[in-house]
Amino acid sequence: MFNTKKTKIITRFPPSPTGWFHIGNARTALFNYFFTKKNGGELLFRLEDTDRERSKDEYSLDIVEGLKWLGVDIDYNKPYKQSEHGQTYKKYLEKIIADGKAYISKEEVKEEGQRAEVIRLRNPGTKVSYDDMIRGHIEVDTTELGDFIIAKSITEPLYHFAVVVDDFEMGVTHVIRGEDGIYNTPRQILIEEAIGATRPIYGHMPFILNEDRSKLSKRKQGELVSLTYYRKQGYLPEAMVNFLAFCGWNPGGTEEIMSMNEIIEKFDIMKVQKAGAIFNREKLNWINKEYIKKLPQEILSSSVLERLQKVLTETNKDIFERALPFIVERISYFGEIETLCAEGDLVYFFVRSSYGKEKLLWKQDKDLEVARRHLEYAQDILGKSDTDTWKSVDSLKALFWSYAEENGKGSVLWPLRYSLSGRDKSPDPFSMAYILGREEALIRIKLALDYLS
Repeated sequence: MFNTKKTKIITRFPPSPTGWFHIGNARTALFNYFFTKKNGGELLFRLEDTDRERSKDEYSLDIVEGLKWLGVDIDYNKPYKQSEHGQTYKKYLEKIIADGKAYISKEEVKEEGQRAEVIRLRNPGTKVSYDDMIRGHIEVDTTELGDFIIAKSITEPLYHFAVVVDDFEMGVTHVIRGEDGIYNTPRQILIEEAIGATRPIYGHMPFILNEDRSKLSKRKQGELVSLTYYRKQGYLPEAMVNFLAFCGWNPGGTEEIMSMNEIIEKFDIMKVQKAGAIFNREKLNWINKEYIKKLPQEILSSSVLERLQKVLTETNKDIFERALPFIVERISYFGEIETLCAEGDLVYFFVRSSYGKEKLLWKQDKDLEVARRHLEYAQDILGKSDTDTWKSVDSLKALFWSYAEENGKGSVLWPLRYSLSGRDKSPDPFSMAYILGREEALIRIKLALDYLS
């Protein structure tokens, strides 16, 4: 039904630059891209910027930057802009008025108490049917639509008229958009018939929903619905593409991590589901973490360091290199580093903490002398250890384990860990000692002993 091998597929992504790039629009762009690339077609970029008051260059730039970040490889240099095609719309309006398929009607303007001329399509009142690539066969009786308005004036086309003309002029063969477009399609088909346009093949995708199945809303979720938020939070574009691809589509099987090329190869628009797709942030975080694990060491290191340097004035290079695997283990996206640091986590690798001496006492112990004795043991044994001992967490653990088992693990290890991190929660003392290195670890143990003096 939808095999168009004889005709080159041409799709379009037509955002309105009236707000920040919505995550749902990003998914629409990707599905158009997957479908078009899979079928060797061409995806065109169009800016529907006829709303002069709300359309802004900063929003246009945000959309383009978001698409580039996702890896949507199309020509952004000369986008088709509705604002530049006023004469084209006028030509079509004049023709269908002359043909008797539309007419000028005087309407009362309630706010002004006056009458103004609008242009209405002469609705033949027929049944419109089409085969939707996702929804199947759809049939609508258009009689109830009446003679609907298609332009405020000969130079002010409304949305439905403008997009039909745009699609026809651009040679669009397939229109893939959100499910709200279903309600627009009957009107647009009537306009296509009036101007003599070829009807494109339609595919209406499900909405992306919140976990409570409500629609993603800027009013309710704020910046959480914009792609820019996730870019700034340090999500990887490959992970976002992977996640959005699975919002409403699945190739079958159990594989969940797929590159853009793998998705394109397996993409079948007939497998896009009809029900709303849930935006599961937990799933996005899991996918992103999987992609973080795949990053080359150099990129991983620079990405983590960049975030740390936003909150820390100084980071010891040697400590950072040893701490890197521990930091990466804690995060699902790079922006989490700043959040963790703000909560006092991770900072202890690079900044010595001050604390009350009572903090060094294990909960079951009553005498600070116990903590002092164990810290003095740690200072002595670590001070005498050779260079090889500091090359792994396991070798440092081996130094203490027998002593800890004999004297009570909590009593021995709590004061040691606290002296090294200065926090109630941190990596174990052997990991902390390894990350800090011999010199810094011994300095911090000495400071703890000073607190106990």
